[in-house]
Amino acid sequence: MAPARKTHKSQPPLAPPAPPTPTKRARKGARPPAPEPRPRDADRSQGHILEAATAEFAAHGLGGARVDRIAERAGVNKRLIYYYFGSKEDLFLAVLERAYESIRGEEQRLNLTEVEPIEAIRRLIAFTWNYYLAHPEFLTLLNSENLHRARHLKRSTKILTLHSPFVQTIADVLQRGHKAGLFRAGVDPVQLYISIAGLAYFYLGNSHTLSTIFARDLLATKARVERLSHMTDLVLGYLVRD
Repeated sequence: MAPARKTHKSQPPLAPPAPPTPTKRARKGARPPAPEPRPRDADRSQGHILEAATAEFAAHGLGGARVDRIAERAGVNKRLIYYYFGSKEDLFLAVLERAYESIRGEEQRLNLTEVEPIEAIRRLIAFTWNYYLAHPEFLTLLNSENLHRARHLKRSTKILTLHSPFVQTIADVLQRGHKAGLFRAGVDPVQLYISIAGLAYFYLGNSHTLSTIFARDLLATKARVERLSHMTDLVLGYLVRD
């Protein structure tokens, strides 16, 4: 009897590979995500966006600002702005924080704790005045945020940490001045700074209407020099003991 012939079971045909699951990019009508930038370009791109956004918000306020114009001015894709900052309101907050970081950083270079108290106050007044003159966009940004009752700054995690050391610096100057018999006692550093800022802010923020009302060019070189002298005399007249 011949041995049984071995048979081979037929192999089932291989199933064709499953088609790839469509991604959001492939779905009809879906917006392609913004490409993730290379790390070395990230800081530069954000810097360009913040500079462009500062100019746009200063010129048009939060309500009138347009992300399209910011993107065009910064030379970036609009989607990249949303990738970095999330929304126009979040971008506005980033611009405000950057503006405060700038002025507080410049103030640190005044070395107020390393000079005698009267000179420190003179430096602070002159710096505040000249900074406002050189950065009118700072004043317009503050005007815009005040219209919104500081809604954005209240969400900031940076603002208090930026200002606490600055207030302490002014307090140290006042304390040194009092101990030396130069300054009166009990001066609130926050109130003092608000007074200094207010003397400059109101004048510059209303220079056009005030110039018209009083028929004087309050932004002429001579008028600006006189204003700084007047501000300094007022503040020191209050601080310095007779």
